[in-house]
This record gives sequence, C-alpha cells and structure tokens, in this order.
Amino acid sequence: MNSEEMGVRDASPGYAPQVGMPVVPEGYKQTEVGMIPEDWEVKRLREISPRQSVGLVINPSTYFDQQGTVPMLVGSNVHENFIDWSSAKKITEESNSRLPASQLFPGDLVTVRVGDPGVTAVVPPEIGSLNCASMMIVRVSSSFDSDWLCHLMNSEHGRGQVRNVQYGTAQKQFNISHAIDFVYPVPPIKEQRAIATALSDVDALLEALDRLIAKKRNIKQATMQQLLTAQTRLPGFEGVWQMKLLTELAELRPGINKPLSEMGSGVLYVTVQDLYDGTSIPTSKLSRIKVSPIEIDSKCLAVGDIVFGKSSVKRDGIGYPSQFLGCDEPVVFSGFTYRARAYPKSADASFLFYALRTEQTRRWLIDNSQASALTNINQKIADAIPVRVPPTVNEQRAIANVLSEIDTELEALQQHRAKTVLLKQSMMQELLTGRTRLV
Repeated sequence: MNSEEMGVRDASPGYAPQVGMPVVPEGYKQTEVGMIPEDWEVKRLREISPRQSVGLVINPSTYFDQQGTVPMLVGSNVHENFIDWSSAKKITEESNSRLPASQLFPGDLVTVRVGDPGVTAVVPPEIGSLNCASMMIVRVSSSFDSDWLCHLMNSEHGRGQVRNVQYGTAQKQFNISHAIDFVYPVPPIKEQRAIATALSDVDALLEALDRLIAKKRNIKQATMQQLLTAQTRLPGFEGVWQMKLLTELAELRPGINKPLSEMGSGVLYVTVQDLYDGTSIPTSKLSRIKVSPIEIDSKCLAVGDIVFGKSSVKRDGIGYPSQFLGCDEPVVFSGFTYRARAYPKSADASFLFYALRTEQTRRWLIDNSQASALTNINQKIADAIPVRVPPTVNEQRAIANVLSEIDTELEALQQHRAKTVLLKQSMMQELLTGRTRLV
C-alpha cells in the first residue's frame, strides 16, 4: 500500500532546473510562513484564539496557603505538552475566586513567560479549580484544537518567534503584546485534530518510556542497596564483608591543572562537569587541552578507571563518580578531579564504581567534605573514603555484573526514548507545516 492509499500525502518541493528555485507543487502556496497547502491559512495568534490574557503578575507567594486546595501554576510546573502538579503550591478557593482573570479551565493553553519562555501545555479535562501566575493564557475555543495549537507553539517555528522578541539576561521573558501577533500555518479543524492525535500518540509513547525508565532506576537503586550492603548475597558466595579505605583498594591520583589558555585543542580532557551524565564518561562530549607527552603518560585514563570530583559548587555533588569505559584516543583528567584505579587483586573496578555511588558513601563524602566557596575533598579525605567489600574479588565482580546488566537495559531504554524524541521532531516538522498530510 502506498502513502496516498494510506491517506498520507507528501509535498516535498521540487526545484526549477534553470534557476534552482523551489517549485510550488500543485495544491500548495508560498506564504510568509513558508509553503503550505492551499486550503490552509496563515493567522496571527489573536485570530486563532478569540481570547488571550496574562496570569497573575504579582508575586503569587502572598496567596500561598498550606490549607489551600487550588493549585497555582508557575513556570516551573509547565513543560512541553505536560503540566507537573506535584510541586505546585496551593491557594484557597476564596483566593481563587478573587483572581478570576488568571483562573484556568480545561482546554486552555498556558505558556511560560519568564524563565523558559514559550513552553506551552494544555490544561487537561480532569483538573478542577486552577490558577496561574506569570503565564500567557490562550483560552479554549471551538474554532481550534487545543492540542494541535499546543504542539504548534512548542515547535521550532513557535519557539523561534518567542526567541525573536524575548528580553532579559538573568531571566528571559516576553510580552503578550508581541505574542498575540505571532503567525502560524492553520489547517482546517479536522486536520488539526488528526495532527494532534498523531503527535499525542508519540507523547503517550514517551510517557510510557519515562515510566519504564523510572521503574528501572528504582529497581537498580533497590538492587544496589541489597547487594552492596550484603543484605542479599548472590548464590555461591559466603563469608564476612569488611570495611576498607579507598586507598587500600585503588591508587588515587589527582589530575592536570592547566590555564584556560591551554583549552580548545590537544588531548581529550575530563572535567568535573563531565561526571554527571549517566554512568560512564561521555567521551564524545569532552573538551580538549594541550598537554605534554609526559603528562599524557602519567595522567591518561585506562578502561575501568573511576574519576570523581574533588570540588563542587553544590555540596551534594562532591565526589560524584563516573567510570571510563574506553576511547580510541588518549583521555586525561582535570586537576579538580581524582582518578581511582582499582588494584586487581583487591577490587573489581566496576564494583568499586558502584560502591562509590551508594547512598552511604555519598553521605560520608558530604559529611566529611570541607566547605568554603566550593565544597572540597583533599587527598587525605579521598584516601579515607570507606568502602564495604565482600571477602573475594569474584563476588565483587558478580555483583558488578548484575548492576551492569541493569545499566545496559537502562541505556537501551534511554536510547529508545532519544530516538522517539527525534521521530516526534521529524513528525512535527512534516505535519505542522502541511508537507505531509493526514487527511
């Protein structure tokens, strides 16, 4: 069955061979928003929706009440196509009744004005009384499909218009007086609904993947707690676990200190900021630094090495470890980090990595770090990090293998999610511009 038989039509532009100019296919037209189907219109936001307004513009904290029952949305509660109610502060019904202009109703769209301007979500039908602050409100109407408009406002076309008018340094924001004149390609209502359904189906898949990822992370945390504290032993292993110092299990070495002028070219370079992305060091994202051959020899990472920060802006980030799983070229590490290289006869590198990520070790590091402008751990503190280990390296390795399998499953789910995000972006580009038709 071809695409036309499935009800999907493609309108990829051709090019005039004489001048290299795009040819407008039959049934399409050129407009100020690009090529769109002939039966589509170009409208300003104020023409799409009959009513737009602004949420509460004063500090909403004066209305917050621990006894309140009505959520008061602020920018941090609104994400693309999704509203997070879990952290929303509450106001009383009485306060809500005194703020009618910022009350929200099912089908209304709320757009963040301050912080991450342009992010938009639809108020779902199951929500009761609701209010908002520092938002642009686009009121629901039978003249358009709310979910379609939400996807359109979150698209690159929609967010790009916000970027063109936003202002501010510490906090970006925009004015509704500009937003109501944003222009959009508008299909007939039937096609709006078809587009919204297709994109919402992808959102549902993303939500399902998010739930699976969260569940798998919880399983991993529970498994770590069981296996790394000897509450549960793997079959075939016995004996008493011991508490040892990190320096007994691994060689610790600080990294390379270089001025900023040496950055930009040379050898791949791990900094503290590279230690918070997943469970392994993301070599494809590393910066580079100029180093001597001697420094490369002494400060080069080997597969299995663990790198953790010796300083952190946030106290709970101190000593957070990541593991080096290899690279096609040499990789060195920053002077603001330590490298822990496991002694093969004393510790399995992957077991040690997981042990350094346990809640008990993280708490010990936070409690024993030195607080100043930055939170720091010196060599003496790093050497003394306590690690509880089973009596044999074989049991360490078996535990690490179990946890590594869970990480592999997590990584597969995260890759699936990343591909789904790319799929959605592609679908948005096709459907919201009319290049691919669903009706």
